[in-house]
Amino acid sequence: MSPEVSLSRVLVSWIGRADLTASSAESEGAEAAGPIASTLFAERFRCAYLLYNYAAEEITPYLNLLHSVIDTPIESARAQLRSPVHYHDIYQAADGCLAKACAEHPSDTLCILLSPGTPAMQAVWVLLGKTKYPAVFFQSSVEEGVEQVNIPFDISAEFLPELSARSARQVGRLLAADVPIDAAFDDILTQDPAMCELIAQANVMATREVPVLIHGETGTGKELFATAIHNASPRRDRVFVPVNCGAIPRELADSALFGHVKGAFTGAGASKAGYFERADGGTLFLDELGELSLDAQVRLLRVLQTGDFYPVGSTVAKGVDVRVIAATNRNLVQEVAMGRFREDLFYRVAVGVLNLPPLRERAGDLPLLADALLQRINRDAAGQPGFVQKKISVEGRNLIRQHRWPGNIRELNSTLLRASLWSQNKRIDAADLEAAMFRGLSQEQGVLGRTIDEVFDIHSVIDEVVRHYVVRALTQTGENRSKAAALLGLGSYQTLNGWIKKHGVET
Repeated sequence: MSPEVSLSRVLVSWIGRADLTASSAESEGAEAAGPIASTLFAERFRCAYLLYNYAAEEITPYLNLLHSVIDTPIESARAQLRSPVHYHDIYQAADGCLAKACAEHPSDTLCILLSPGTPAMQAVWVLLGKTKYPAVFFQSSVEEGVEQVNIPFDISAEFLPELSARSARQVGRLLAADVPIDAAFDDILTQDPAMCELIAQANVMATREVPVLIHGETGTGKELFATAIHNASPRRDRVFVPVNCGAIPRELADSALFGHVKGAFTGAGASKAGYFERADGGTLFLDELGELSLDAQVRLLRVLQTGDFYPVGSTVAKGVDVRVIAATNRNLVQEVAMGRFREDLFYRVAVGVLNLPPLRERAGDLPLLADALLQRINRDAAGQPGFVQKKISVEGRNLIRQHRWPGNIRELNSTLLRASLWSQNKRIDAADLEAAMFRGLSQEQGVLGRTIDEVFDIHSVIDEVVRHYVVRALTQTGENRSKAAALLGLGSYQTLNGWIKKHGVET
């Protein structure tokens, strides 16, 4: 193996009793420090990350000896284990170590030495190295020496002991309030405790006549929650009217929301009811509420306060009985601070508030949602020419878990649909999913994913980040430097001016 290839590898291992025992023996070279030293002598790695659960008086002499006989850079860390067979603690330590190694060496091959440690530690290494952090495995023994291990099976598993460790008391308190979860929420698929708590909260809100504000990234299921709240409410037998506020032209907002009378403006050849009138007696879902202009917000506030409105061109008020559920992917608190959203309207709509987490934070939900979405895709395509029922392969499932899904459930669904269309087999494998994904790097991914090498300059990276966000803040605030400084978390516009000069921001 060439030096260039071997030095693109990173080794991860527990320090085991066999390592400490070997280091105390009267021997030299590789034999002096056990399986880890043997591996580092036999194979070349860029660096090594070692975990241990021994007292300082035991581990320090070993590490000193290892550093003296091995040229490979070594980083060691003590893991807080209740016992060497406690799976939850082992998982937390191993997951953190692998995450650190991958973050610091994103382009290198991850290698795991299985020999040191307890069987529980080895089992966790295999599980993580075959799923969440794809790795190459090694083992070292006196009899066989150092060799790469071929583990002849694939794993598709979600090993999440933190789910069992997380308390469910908050959900229990909600469910103990004699408010059973309505069947209207059955379409929200989850096994994540935080999502289960949100469903319980939404169920309580459904039984009360209070406005609800749902916040979340695009594709997180805001309309699904709104629909479930309506279907579980006393208004379930009345109309549910969804409105995308971002799609309403600014000059037509009043007419769209409140309607108009004949002749109210050029082209108004007949009277027309607005969304509020159409939702009378039922629920009006105002999606992307933060996109409404300040003028439209004023008139929206009035109808929420008084229950009546004036159609465009009319002098006669109309009264309505409408429950409003609003949704946004904007930070409305920040929008209020910047003067782009009315504070009085915010407090009017934000009575019951639900903050939906992005898919990447919903522990264990990816396999569940992927299966449900693909089942629906198969059902919709059944009977069409050339239809073949598809399943996701083990490799495909692991790729789904590793992707961050910035578009959340909507992106997952569209990716599975594209992959099912182009896959030539009954199985959707990792290659099909790779081809179906949009891999354009975001600004954050581009900055954080760069290789640290001899030409890397952290100062230029910082300059790039500062320039990007300062320009965005200035654009967002109409070049108002005081507001831009506040938006960026800086103390004053003088501080912002200093940053502009220091980092070469073009204004």
